[in-house]
Amino acid sequence: MSKQLQDAYIVAATRTPIGKAPRGMFSKTRPDDLLVAAIKGAMAAVPGLDPALIVDAIIGCSFPEAEQGFNIARNSVVLAGLPNTVGGVTINRYCASGITALAMAADRIRVGEADVMIAGGVESMSMVPMMGHHPSINMDTFKDENVGLAYGMGLTAEKVAQQWKISREDQDAFGLESHRKAIAAQQAGFFKDETTPVEIITRTPDLRTGEIKVGKRTVDTDEGARADASMEGMAKLKPVFAAKGTVTAATSSQMSDGAGALIVVSEKILKEHNLTPLAKFSSFAVRGVPPEIMGIGPKVAIPAACAAAGITQDQLDWIELNEAFAAQALAVIRDLNLDTSKVNPMGGAIALGHPLGATGAIRAATVVHALRRNQLKYGMVTMCVGAGMGAAGIIERV
Repeated sequence: MSKQLQDAYIVAATRTPIGKAPRGMFSKTRPDDLLVAAIKGAMAAVPGLDPALIVDAIIGCSFPEAEQGFNIARNSVVLAGLPNTVGGVTINRYCASGITALAMAADRIRVGEADVMIAGGVESMSMVPMMGHHPSINMDTFKDENVGLAYGMGLTAEKVAQQWKISREDQDAFGLESHRKAIAAQQAGFFKDETTPVEIITRTPDLRTGEIKVGKRTVDTDEGARADASMEGMAKLKPVFAAKGTVTAATSSQMSDGAGALIVVSEKILKEHNLTPLAKFSSFAVRGVPPEIMGIGPKVAIPAACAAAGITQDQLDWIELNEAFAAQALAVIRDLNLDTSKVNPMGGAIALGHPLGATGAIRAATVVHALRRNQLKYGMVTMCVGAGMGAAGIIERV
């Protein structure tokens, strides 16, 4: 006998500031410490919730090895001081890891397997580089029909720019606008509600005295956005992925460090603990595309997510489209005829950064708070995904 699915409500959504990698503010901060900060921030947002009710924590991470290995989800739950009864699992769908974690947590609620879940994502690109420390690729990847899997992300962006005829000038203008919107949002304080400040502790040896000097400072602002960005400056940059290409460092997402965490509960928990829901997780979709043009992935995931939520694309009020590259973001926007006023109103990954497996959870926190601040109904987090995928999750304010 089948049970009726129940709704999954988000009661907390927060994230750390995003640091630049590999030499930014979090370059010496462990990723599990970033995730602990995000989890503690989420728990602090719902003081009336008994942590013993949490069943599991599902955490996304694109390269779960070294400092972010050893099942960082479970370890961080323990380090955050949650009861030993709370489980933890680390999952990987590259750039969509964080939004996939949220979807999986919501599914556990929907089918009645849990009443309280933690979802999130974490990535330190300072400590664990793109591709990891010891990449090993199956040689069959290099066969003609599979070779797209071997393309670097930048080369796939060049393929999209060529096929969709995205000019260098349009890419530069898109990148500049990302910085402009991010700076404006920071100055207006729009990121404040979604951000949990992080204390950075530094230890520096004093060779004269032999003592270790301990320094502490608290950071609460993303460090990637540049107020001095200009079309003139961007035009001087050379392509970085293809000699005669159009994709530059200024039109690519920044390598970054950060974490995000959300708490998802059932309606039963809302009532029993008198909690106020921030939003409802409405739907999730993932679809595949040819790996060599992976950047176009959202084009097929967005319609699928809208259909699953029972809404039309026009009903979306706020769209967080991850700016892996300006070329692929523009291709998606143009092919789907997305309303540009609704796409990344506070800037995107070109300005704010893209800590891979954390981005989906970070931008979900952005959507949740933006919907409430602006009294909007539907928001979406969407991104292209390595190996040829697109993912999209829809969040509804309640």
